Amino acid sequence: MRIAVPREIAPRETRVALVPETVARLVKAGLEVAVEAGAGEAAGYLDESYRQAGATVVPGARDLYAQADLVLKVREPMPGEAAGAHEADLIREGATLVAFLGRDRGSDAVKRLAARRVTAFSMEMIPRTSRAQKMDALSSMASVAGYKAALWGAGSLGKFFPLMMTAAGTIAPARVFVLGAGVAGLQAIATCRRLGAVVEAFDVRPAVKEEVQSLGATFVGLELLAEDAVQAGGYAKELSEEHQQKERDLIHARLKNADIAITTAAIPGKKAPVLITGDMVKDMKPGSVIVDLAAETGGNCELTVAGQDVRRHGVLILGPVNVPATLPLHASQMYSRNVAALVQLMVKDGKLNLDFEDDIIRDSCITRAAAAAPEPAVAGKAS
Repeated sequence: MRIAVPREIAPRETRVALVPETVARLVKAGLEVAVEAGAGEAAGYLDESYRQAGATVVPGARDLYAQADLVLKVREPMPGEAAGAHEADLIREGATLVAFLGRDRGSDAVKRLAARRVTAFSMEMIPRTSRAQKMDALSSMASVAGYKAALWGAGSLGKFFPLMMTAAGTIAPARVFVLGAGVAGLQAIATCRRLGAVVEAFDVRPAVKEEVQSLGATFVGLELLAEDAVQAGGYAKELSEEHQQKERDLIHARLKNADIAITTAAIPGKKAPVLITGDMVKDMKPGSVIVDLAAETGGNCELTVAGQDVRRHGVLILGPVNVPATLPLHASQMYSRNVAALVQLMVKDGKLNLDFEDDIIRDSCITRAAAAAPEPAVAGKAS
């Protein structure tokens, strides 16, 4: 069986689906791996390192796709100028694809894959089970995003993060308010604490309280905790209007004292919930910073502009997109390990062996042969 790793062509995408370390393990397991020339360069992995790991380096995308039984990508297939065709149309009919394909079975990329009888697996649809944990690319990328959000906040704030005892007197530590204590939020908390900030965190899910406190942060909003605030996959779900108003009042009060707010709240398949309104931003301290990790899905802040940094009412609002691509070396390494774990589940005796009785295989499949795959039993994961 031959695995193909193409160069990502999405704008500003710097990650690669397999790194040399993982290639070496797959080759040792008896699989052939071909990598498009330059595929890992933006992430710091040169062609020669792939050759040393046992991979074949192929000059162009067309030849690479034509020979592949299994294609491993980061992003969904898209039109490519260099190859002169849509990537989905280059994949050999009947082949298999693994990538971040979303959950939308009606997307253009998924329709093209189905038309070519490509069996495709979406990394967003890996079920949230203990057995699937090592394949959990969403959590891996969320961890990268939470870490980077803390660094962006620290780098954009016009003051120190830690308590400082200086000849000029004592400098109070920065105060950070993290909204959402999933994987990204917890990583943001941990990083801000390591930098010396005083951290508070808010979430409506009771289960995360102890995790927040274990990282040295203060959990706020105990009176709002709701056992029914969690849906399948561990995400927070939409709450009643009364509950949302109480939530907004609490957030508003905490934001007034915060130097930095990091927002991470997401609801799968829907627009991100607005947690910070324009009026809340008006009441924040001048020079404060908001890092909105939900910018790509509409933003947790009403004033966020995806892909831009804007200043409103004296507050800097960062709306980053594709955050993991800003740390491509380690983001690629983590994703590569997740994908390799899935590949090892799919392969038996050196050949592709897709067991659709397995919940991981079944639930992550978004196209199978000429039709969209059935709805998974478990819908997605926590971020």
